[in-house]
Amino acid sequence: MAVYLFPGQGSQAVGMGRDLYDQYAEVRELYDHAEATLGYDLAAISFEGPEERLRQTQVTQPALFVHSLALSTLLREQGLLPEATAGHSLGEYSAVVSAGAVDFAEALEVVKVRGLEMSRAAAQAPGAMVALLGASEEQIQALCQNGPEGGVVVPANLNAPGQVVLSGDAEAVANAARAARTMGLRRVIPRNVSGAFHSPLMAAAKAALGAALDKMSLRDPQVPVYQNVTARASRSAEEIKANLLQQLESPVRWEETMRQLWTEGFREFYEVGSGKVLLGLNRRILPEAFTLSLSTVQDVRQLGVPATG
Repeated sequence: MAVYLFPGQGSQAVGMGRDLYDQYAEVRELYDHAEATLGYDLAAISFEGPEERLRQTQVTQPALFVHSLALSTLLREQGLLPEATAGHSLGEYSAVVSAGAVDFAEALEVVKVRGLEMSRAAAQAPGAMVALLGASEEQIQALCQNGPEGGVVVPANLNAPGQVVLSGDAEAVANAARAARTMGLRRVIPRNVSGAFHSPLMAAAKAALGAALDKMSLRDPQVPVYQNVTARASRSAEEIKANLLQQLESPVRWEETMRQLWTEGFREFYEVGSGKVLLGLNRRILPEAFTLSLSTVQDVRQLGVPATG
């Protein structure tokens, strides 16, 4: 049983989607619609940069979303249909569209709001994120408990065995990073992000995102969406919407999500989007699973999707 997996922020790269745009008319239509919705040329930024502009949250999120949905469209035309979907953070919006719970155009409107409001929240409450490799649950708990003295520190991404990302106030996260090194952790890697995503510092974005979600015409998905907040399948529009809003301040329970999919009998996983982050995580979480990353024309053509000119 096939699962579509969609990447989130951090997977973007200048040039992503250009080959798809050049060779598939339906992809050009998606980027044209995005330009009309966003008010700027998303294709040009995605294909040519500059990288600093593409890294801006309000641009990164629509760019990744459109690229993933372009690939999803082509895969569906080939007949590779998902029996479940999941997405990492921003990627969850691609998962919801691919599961048939909302149309591309309406979801893009919400992604636009999400990116803008998260960027504003980051400006109002400067934060940071740091990845820890090899930390135990006890060490993570200790690092986060030390947060109140110097601000908020919470687990933001529970990605894979021994791989966790902490998020919170910039100074508090820096203190946690120093404490992690004192504990003997050798891999303490600051994340190149503009804010403390999946933490209480994103609270300022919640009202606007909630209003945007309320306007979106969600319907029950055609296949289950495994969501970050619960690490379980969502099968109703109401559940999906509630989890999308809660996700803003809650951790991405990715390892648990993948293990739940495996427990329920899913064995084929396709990363649909830029980069190979989720492929790498799956090799650590489910090394026995079949996982394939699809992001380019070459990848698509290997599955037999013809170009449309």
